[in-house]
Amino acid sequence: MKHLKVDMTYVEDILFKLLQIPSPSGYTDQIVHFVGEELTRLGFFFELTRRGAIRAVLPGKQEDPTRAVVTHLDTLGAMVKKLKSNGRLEIVPIGNWSSRFAEGARVTVFTDHHTYDGTILPLKASGHTFDEEVDRLPVSWDTVEVRVDEHCRNDADLAGLGIHVGDYIGINSVPKVSGKGFINARHLDNKAGVALVLGAAKAIWDNDITLPVTCKLLFTIAEEVGVGASSGLQEKVAEMVTVDNATVAKGQNSSELGVTICMMDSAGPFDYHLSHRLIELCSENKIDHQREVFKYYRSDSASALAAGNDLRTALLGFGLDASHGHERVHRDSLAAVSRLLTYYLQTDLTCPRDRLNIGPLNGFPTQPGIDLDSEELQ
Repeated sequence: MKHLKVDMTYVEDILFKLLQIPSPSGYTDQIVHFVGEELTRLGFFFELTRRGAIRAVLPGKQEDPTRAVVTHLDTLGAMVKKLKSNGRLEIVPIGNWSSRFAEGARVTVFTDHHTYDGTILPLKASGHTFDEEVDRLPVSWDTVEVRVDEHCRNDADLAGLGIHVGDYIGINSVPKVSGKGFINARHLDNKAGVALVLGAAKAIWDNDITLPVTCKLLFTIAEEVGVGASSGLQEKVAEMVTVDNATVAKGQNSSELGVTICMMDSAGPFDYHLSHRLIELCSENKIDHQREVFKYYRSDSASALAAGNDLRTALLGFGLDASHGHERVHRDSLAAVSRLLTYYLQTDLTCPRDRLNIGPLNGFPTQPGIDLDSEELQ
């Protein structure tokens, strides 16, 4: 196994380009084109599903079965629910996020033929007008609206601009790098994950590494609405690692400075053996890491299993503060995840018996703590 240096300048450059492309779930064609063109530039073969999920190939010695590394291109967003009589837009969220973080956001409204800039504001936005009522307004999608940067006095003016119910709204990312190594932006979930997967794949390719197992890089387009990797995988995939954010907050074990291995989320436990393989790789290669359990979290792994795919899954994350809000990640965490990915890709399948789709008991792995040969079980 070779120790590869990932070009983190490339990773950060790609990340900032991705952040400039709005991609709320359902409005992902442009970012699919961008990632596809980048994969072509790097020299990778890839193909698309009908709706645009990308499946690229990192070739290896063994092609049946294969493994997969999965991340998602789509982000949170909003949609026009109503053209209001005051010349503003009633909206509903795309994905699960709070209107608390929508207030004050700069947005782009995508109509059939034009785009318009705007801002999400509370219904009572001026303290000079509403005084303390501003602070008493409930946090709710029913109490915010979009102010379009056009002369709009009523719903007819909005309709005259070509704005319709059902138009998509992208939430502007507004990225900023601090001098302490922090990157602040909306939609680091999961464009940082996409950049990391591209960076690790580039490192494998640039160093002419022959992988023991072919890896499919799957970029999904509807994770934020629960669809994720429910399609796009092949039956030959035996194990899958999802790369996504690891929420940093009170009561959580995640860190902003390393890799987080998620042992369980709201959909249930991840595969014991694959998760421990990632933990072992971190320990062996001195990668800062911690284990985590997320109570209110769902990823591409869950949708893949729910769709009936028979494969082992694991989740590794970069530390992310204020997920689905004003997000922040540290360069150290990004670097740690990219290193782990390069080591993982150079390993064989976690469980050799997984070469069989269906097979006998012989070779099936065991977990510690239960001795079937003990006298108590005789």
